[in-house]
Amino acid sequence: MDSDKCTDIVICEASLGGDHHIVEIPVDEEQKKIDSSSSPQHPLEEIADSRGHLLLLKLWQREEEIVAHHIDSKESRIDTISSDVFQLSCFFFAFHGIFLTLLFTAAIQENAHSCTRWWIPAILSFATSLVLIFTILHKLIVKGNVVKMLQKDKTDLRALARCIQELRMKGVSFDLSKEPQPAKRWKSSSVEVKLGPLRWCSQFSLPITLTLISGLVLWSCKLISCS
Repeated sequence: MDSDKCTDIVICEASLGGDHHIVEIPVDEEQKKIDSSSSPQHPLEEIADSRGHLLLLKLWQREEEIVAHHIDSKESRIDTISSDVFQLSCFFFAFHGIFLTLLFTAAIQENAHSCTRWWIPAILSFATSLVLIFTILHKLIVKGNVVKMLQKDKTDLRALARCIQELRMKGVSFDLSKEPQPAKRWKSSSVEVKLGPLRWCSQFSLPITLTLISGLVLWSCKLISCS
């Protein structure tokens, strides 16, 4: 072997037939370069060495945290609105339950005299119902808008997560001009037209139900007062 090409010597001990032999293995410098270049660099190490890719990764991670915070705040707001709607609905039923009970008691005590003034409790019931129903309707509209924004934020968060994962996997081969693109949802216009009224009725089913109950209470005011 040519000793000029030897830069390192690996000493191995071999056992053959009970005798020990020392074997010197020369390592060529060019072979060391080939071995070092044959092991590819990890994508995360490539990103750490590239200022542009590292900056893009940090910006996307920061944006991911901001979007996640917005999602948490919107979910908390939806829970608060739902709780308010439930409390208003309970107050609606409690008010009319007490109202009809008092009206029935007053009608028994005044006998026929209460029939000429049945419109007074009817107006009181109608005004209270109107305020509660419109308050609930407003809160449901706000909730629907928040739900739409929440869905958009979740879509953006998924797009960001896909881009971050792709950047971590590709390393410096990732295109810096690429931007997170939310997945497109293909829907037929005919399906949207058919589901529109059903979705609207489902979203505002509570105000519709309370309006029908209010009409029934108005009819009960005259019935109880004049019976």
